Amino acid sequence: MTLFLLVLTAALVFECINGFHDTANAIATVVSTRVLTPRLAVLMASVMNLLGALAGTQVAKTIYSGLIDPRAVTLSTIFAALLAAIFWGLLTWWLGLPSSSTHALIGGLCGAALASSHGEWSVLKWSSGLWPKVVLPMLSSPLLGFVGGALLMLLLTVVFSHATPRLVNRIFGKAQLFSAAFMGFSHGSNDAQKTMGVITLSLFLSTRDGIFNHLPAWAAFLRVPEIKEVPHWVILACATMMALGTLGGGWRIIRTMGQRVVKLHPVQGFAAETTAALIIHGAATLGIPVSTTHVISTSIMGVGASRRFSAVKWGIVERIAWAWVLTLPITGLLGYGLVHLLA
Repeated sequence: MTLFLLVLTAALVFECINGFHDTANAIATVVSTRVLTPRLAVLMASVMNLLGALAGTQVAKTIYSGLIDPRAVTLSTIFAALLAAIFWGLLTWWLGLPSSSTHALIGGLCGAALASSHGEWSVLKWSSGLWPKVVLPMLSSPLLGFVGGALLMLLLTVVFSHATPRLVNRIFGKAQLFSAAFMGFSHGSNDAQKTMGVITLSLFLSTRDGIFNHLPAWAAFLRVPEIKEVPHWVILACATMMALGTLGGGWRIIRTMGQRVVKLHPVQGFAAETTAALIIHGAATLGIPVSTTHVISTSIMGVGASRRFSAVKWGIVERIAWAWVLTLPITGLLGYGLVHLLA
């Protein structure tokens, strides 16, 4: 029971970290274009993250049953995976790098599952889960973000080619409020569900291993004899922690995303946010745990490159790319090592 409580605490801490780590995904553009003050932008992102987190559970189902074999893991596996993801999230937040909380958790889960199964690769659902729902989207979603952001920006440039800069700024200053809200909603609908899946899997493992056998009648809600759906209290808890984490902000990453990659105007912020939000929400509907960080980052790059290729500060982009590349292997190794350390 102590281990379950540790896992539950770690999961909720991870959700909170995810909130402030990825706040920049939803509000970096709206802050950098000065459409909203940082305080108002964080408040809006918190509310929209909360609403998005309550919108569905398709991604959660992928996490708890689509990536690793639940029969081959234990609570220690989940705890090690969460610790690996938390460490990487805090490290990249401190360095101001917009890395993927999604891939940090998945990497930790895969590494920990391999350690728990003594190196049995069959514990990983490669062909039915990891390849189509993690690896392919990891490669395709940033590309879609870059191309989609560039194309939408080019379209808006053509449509408003005869409008004055003042009129364009006025129109998209208002429009960006909606695109930023949509971005916050899509972030909540995808990212918050990862932790829902982890907690649901933990409830199933605890029930399977008899940890909840002696619980009083009022605690029956904790028992999950088979995984069919995410319990309502788990959805509410994760949505709340995501919103609270978002309220904490993430100013280091906001500066990187909103100011250092490319200088944005309201119309460009609208194009980047709209492109990213459509991709992320579409993925959530399909149960695909994409990285919101990757998508919004490349959407911003695409928008900047549509104006001129040199508008993007490619040195900063290179640092971001290294964080992307290293996330899965480092968290996988951390998860693998922590399982042996906790044994």
